[in-house]
Order: sequence, then C-alpha cells, then structure tokens
Amino acid sequence: MQRRAFLRNAAGSLGAAALLPAARALALDSTSSPVRLNPVHLNQAGYSTGRAKYATVNAQAAQFTIRPAAGGASAFQAALSEARSDAASGDTIRIADFSGFSRAGLWRLALDNGEVSPAFPIGPRPYHDALRLTMRAYYGQRCGCNVNLGGGYHYPACHLRGAWHPSSGKSGAVTNHGGWHDAGDYGRYVVNSAITVGTLLWAWELYTPQLRTLALGIPESGGKTPDFLAEVRWNLNWMLSMQDADGGVWHKQTSEQFCGFVMPQSDTSTSYVIGTGSTPYKSTGATVGLAAAAAIAARCYGPYDAAFAQRCLSAARKAWTWALSHPAVLFRNPPGVSTGGYEQNDVTDDTLWAAAELYRTTGESQYEQAFGAVVSTRLGNLALTPPGWGNVFSMACWAYAYSGHNADSQLTDAIVKATVETADALVRTAQGNGYGQTLAAAAYNWGSNGEAANQSLLLLVAYQLASNPAYKAAALANLDYLLGRNCFGVSWVTQLGSNPFQHPHHRPSAADGLPAPWPGLLSGGPNAHPADPAANALGQRPPMRMWIDDQGAYSVNEVAINWNAPLVFLLAAVQS
Repeated sequence: MQRRAFLRNAAGSLGAAALLPAARALALDSTSSPVRLNPVHLNQAGYSTGRAKYATVNAQAAQFTIRPAAGGASAFQAALSEARSDAASGDTIRIADFSGFSRAGLWRLALDNGEVSPAFPIGPRPYHDALRLTMRAYYGQRCGCNVNLGGGYHYPACHLRGAWHPSSGKSGAVTNHGGWHDAGDYGRYVVNSAITVGTLLWAWELYTPQLRTLALGIPESGGKTPDFLAEVRWNLNWMLSMQDADGGVWHKQTSEQFCGFVMPQSDTSTSYVIGTGSTPYKSTGATVGLAAAAAIAARCYGPYDAAFAQRCLSAARKAWTWALSHPAVLFRNPPGVSTGGYEQNDVTDDTLWAAAELYRTTGESQYEQAFGAVVSTRLGNLALTPPGWGNVFSMACWAYAYSGHNADSQLTDAIVKATVETADALVRTAQGNGYGQTLAAAAYNWGSNGEAANQSLLLLVAYQLASNPAYKAAALANLDYLLGRNCFGVSWVTQLGSNPFQHPHHRPSAADGLPAPWPGLLSGGPNAHPADPAANALGQRPPMRMWIDDQGAYSVNEVAINWNAPLVFLLAAVQS
C-alpha cells in the first residue's frame, strides 16, 4: 500500500518542488517550534455532551479543572492519570478524563501548574460546522466551475479545454466535464474518485437524516437534490464522461506533468484524457471503480432524479460487461507523463467491489456469483482492513453484507466476524496509545491521517454490525486525534479549531495571496517514511512526530479528496 501511495504522489511532486514559491513552513513540535506550544492537547472542535471526553497533557501536573472560558469558578475537578511513556510520539504524557462533565458551554482545561488550554465547546451538536466545512471543501476543489467559497476564496472556471492524449487511442479536442481536483494538484483520476465517491455515498446511505438538510452554499443549493448529493454528482458527471461507448473507462485526465504553484485558471498546460497506450486503452481499475461508484449512485439518486439514477446504473452495467472481457488491463503512466499513476498490480478487490455494489443495487445473481466465487475461497482466512484506493476489498465485503437480498449467510457471518476482529484490534491499539488514536506504529505512512479516518469508518461499520459501543468510542477518539489531540496540538483540518495547520501542499492555498489556506482540507499527516526534502530534514523521530507544516512537504502535508471523504463519513456519524 505504501508503495502504491509512493507511485501516486512522488512521480510528479519531485519535479514540482522546484516550482514552489518562497517556502512557508512551521515545524510544530517541541524541538523546532518558534512559539511555545500549549501542553494540553484536546479536540479543538469540542465534545458532545454525552460522550467520553479526554485530553492528553504533556507537562508535569497532578490535577486539572474545567473552567468557563470567560472566567469564573471551576465547574469540574479531577486528578490526572499517572505519567507514562507514549511510543508513537516519544512523549511522557498524562490523561485528563472529564467524561463525567457534560454541561454545555465554552470551557478551558486548567492544570494545577498554571497552564490553561484554548477554549473548546461542549454541546449537543459540536461537529456540525466541522461537517459542513470538510464537505464544502469539495466545492473548493471543483474543476470547470466558477468557485466562490466567500472570504476571498474563489476562482473562475478552469481547464475548460482538453484533448485526447496519444495514449488514449483517440486524437483531437475533448470537452472538459468538471470533476474535483484530486489533491494539491489539478489532475483528476477515476480510481481515486471511485473510492472518494463511494465513501461519501455510503455516508449518505448510512446517515441520511444527518446529511439530507446539510446546507453547503453551492451553486445547486435550493434545488430538488440535497446539497450533499448535488456536490457528489459534480464529480460523478465527470467520471461518467470518462466512459467510452464500449463501457471501458479511461484512467485519468491530467496534464503530462504537474504545473507550478499557480491558481487553477492560470494552469495553461493541456488537460489530457490519458489511457494505457495500447489496445484497449482503458484500464480495468478505472472501469470497475466507475461500476462500483455508479451502482451506489443508482441507489442514492433515485428519489431525486430517477433519470440520473438510471443513467448511473446503465453505466455500471456497461462497465461490468467490459471488465468481464478485460479483467486485468493494468495502468502505467505512458512515456512523457509523470502525474499521479494510481497504479495497481492486482484489481481483483476493485472488481469484487463492483460486483457487490451491483448485487446490492439489483439483486441479480450474476453479480452475487461473481463475488461469492472469489470470497468463498477465502473464508478460512478472511481478513478485512480499513479501505483505501489501493485496497477496497473490505468495501466489497460490507456491500455484500448490507445487501439485504438472499445473501449467503455463511459469507455474511464470516464478513461480520472478520470486521469485528479488526475492530477489536483497533480498540486495543487505541487503549495503548497516549493520544487515544487507533494508529499502530506501522500505520504512519503516506496519508496516515486518511488511514486514521478510514480506521474510524471500519469501526463505525463494525458498530452497526455488532453494536459494540467501544467501536464508536474508538472512532471518536480518532476524531479527537485529527482535530487537536495529537503531539503537535494542531488541528489537521484547515481553518478548523484554535490551532489549525497553515501550509498544505495545495496549489490554490500557495498561490492565492491569502494569509490562511483554503478551508476544510485534511493534511496527509505524519509519515515515518518521508519522500520530500522538507520532511526528510526532520531526521529520524518517533512516527507521530514525522510531520512538518510546510507547503513543500508533499509526503506529509498534501491534501487529497480520498482523505477528506472518510473524515466526512466520521463527522456525519457523530451528528446524532
């Protein structure tokens, strides 16, 4: 998985590093920070009234109190835990447990050594604004659209002229159909769009009441389709435009190399539809990725736009049929192209996901048989891991378990058992970590924050399947970690919390001349195996400390649509 991530990110970012403007960086740790860090690390978005509440303290102290942020008498007092070492950060930490305090308001946590935390809220719905911010970030990633988030964050429609790349099997001009800029660059990639759209639409299916009325302030607001689905549809339309008449799907639409750090409308490089370079020119991974995402969309959009839902289902069926005839057409960047590859050596998991989603949508036996023929051979050693663009096997299994048709009970029971086993292991890991997160040391790779969010997705699915409250609590602990309860005391979401990170590897944030980055974007996070000069300069440190707030540090501080998606999923789950 790490190898795949390296292929996707490093290929172009190494060349782009030379095109960076003057570096903007802040190393947020105890050894190199230019400012003194607050030793109380907690969820800066706050805590809901009925949930467990923890902060991690990196200071010598024995007691803590909870006080009104505006001043006044202590409302809660307790002892800190005994000091202990935390391997992931290298810190000596103590835990402040204020789960017994549930009074709504704006508070501070004060230590008996005089240190006081930033203000944080407790209330019935503290994460609504965070959900809106992180989902609205997709509007800020739109291609081919006039974008205006307010506050100076805007750009006109970009990349309106495209062309067929020689590797696509076609030639001439091609109309640009929108979609989302994938990450800190302006490329669009079907494989990563598939897991992103799939994750977001799963959030819709599982947490519809929380998302149906979410107001995003996008151009489609006020229409029949809820804002959440309208935003996802913007990217789905582009994905559908990448499907050929025979059902196959071209892999990506990008320039041949990453552009410099300019605003999207200033990127004058040709936006190419890029294929495999030889017959059949489309890739199996992109094709079955579209099949899976479009099959989910067929379920979600029916009540609001039956014609679009049917279009999605037809596209999914055509893609599936193409993939049956082309089961292993793998993509590699053609000569002269160095943008993200999303290259895979095996697309069996993607094909199983397409089969399971089509079965869930249609109930047709052909799709169940395709899924069962493979998974039934793995029942003696079925293992499920958090999903990611390079491995969607768990999404396939859960889609089957959720299908509601005459699913094979032996398969379903095995899927539930494997999910619970992984969830139990994540809970145990969290219990041993001083900052409460479920990440083991080996998980601090490229996009570790996205991995933490996807671990929460797995935990929340396990919670639905097995009703163990420990799973939801561990998912919430990861939210705390991402929003401030980490060794840097930083919120890894731009413009969220009292101390959000400032310098993502994100072209609009670097080129717009504004003091703060574009809002709602999740940093890739600590990476024990950095691949850029800025992060490599950190040297060897404990894995959580392998992060720097530097726009040039693409291997630790890039943003990506597939990392925001499980965070949106998690935030949707905790709205109630």
